[in-house]
Amino acid sequence: MARVEHRFTGPAFTIGIEEELMIVDRDTLDLASSIEGVLEDLEGVETRGEVKPELMESVCEISTDPCRDTREAGEQLRALRRLVQQTADGRGLAIGSAGTHPFALWEDQRIVSRPRYRELIAGLQFVARQEIIFGIHVHVGLDDPDKAIHVTNGMRVHVPILLALSANSPFWRGAHTGLQSTRTPIFRAFPRVGIPPRYEDFDDWSRRIDFMKTTKVVPDYTYLWYDVRPHPNFGTIEIRVMDSQTRVEHTLAIAALIQAMVKELAEHYDARKSLSRYPYEMLDENKWLAARHGLEGELVDLPATDRVQAKELTRRLMDRLRPHAQELGSATEFGALEDILENGTGSARQEVIYEANHDLREVVREIVDATAPEAAETLGD
Repeated sequence: MARVEHRFTGPAFTIGIEEELMIVDRDTLDLASSIEGVLEDLEGVETRGEVKPELMESVCEISTDPCRDTREAGEQLRALRRLVQQTADGRGLAIGSAGTHPFALWEDQRIVSRPRYRELIAGLQFVARQEIIFGIHVHVGLDDPDKAIHVTNGMRVHVPILLALSANSPFWRGAHTGLQSTRTPIFRAFPRVGIPPRYEDFDDWSRRIDFMKTTKVVPDYTYLWYDVRPHPNFGTIEIRVMDSQTRVEHTLAIAALIQAMVKELAEHYDARKSLSRYPYEMLDENKWLAARHGLEGELVDLPATDRVQAKELTRRLMDRLRPHAQELGSATEFGALEDILENGTGSARQEVIYEANHDLREVVREIVDATAPEAAETLGD
């Protein structure tokens, strides 16, 4: 067995955030296949973090450097959002952030001219072509490979809460789907997604990755797109279940919650405690309930059999994790979770806009306006 090389050397609990943003035509508000022009305009521009393409030419990904805390990550995210918005504006475009574009059609989208993405289309065909969705990925640094596996295993039970909080995609192809996170079932069509398997330790994870590489079903572990995964090249665990957030303070709030979760689980490992084992089907069922109802539904309070309001479970978790956020220097960003609980998720806010006139362009306009960092600073608007 070839043990996967890793960089789980610390420092622990550094944080990096990736956001997938939509590029839209400023007038029609439909998606615009314009990432190459945006990147061309950004050549030579110095910035902290990175702007890069994704699978579709209508997607712009921004990512922070590894940061000490969510305050520093927030400074970089806001600067990156401003940068791409200003660049897009010069081309008659705008930037928006949500889990799906409410009325765009995947048939109209162009694939980015990069070998990895062309190979994805060649291998996955329709499954990849229809994946016009937008998510956020949060990386948290760890200092030991077995600890990274322990935390990955432990994060599986938190995936439904993170999805419920981040639900921001109630519309798809011009239809109100009845789901709070339509992005979730769309991405579920991909292979190697969803709640990850449970691994015994880093050697077990390496052995299973090596088996997949030997059989040539994947070239490397980055082709496993689970909701949470170890990322040895970066020395992080990566949480990938969330819809993109319209308001930047909501991205940071969820990132602060994740960072606190990771700290709690890392300390659990250091104390040589064992994780509870949950039935996979119940973890997956909770995730479905979160995608369907967001914070307005119930989740099973594992390992018990009680169904509890998602908001109640979230508040209980926040009370437990708030001291960790304070120790990490992320208390301010963590506090913005209250705005989601009190004023609604991104999906709930989109539905309020839609109910007024049943105009999806009005919904996209609101998304674009609130994606601007300055607009996003006003909580509850």
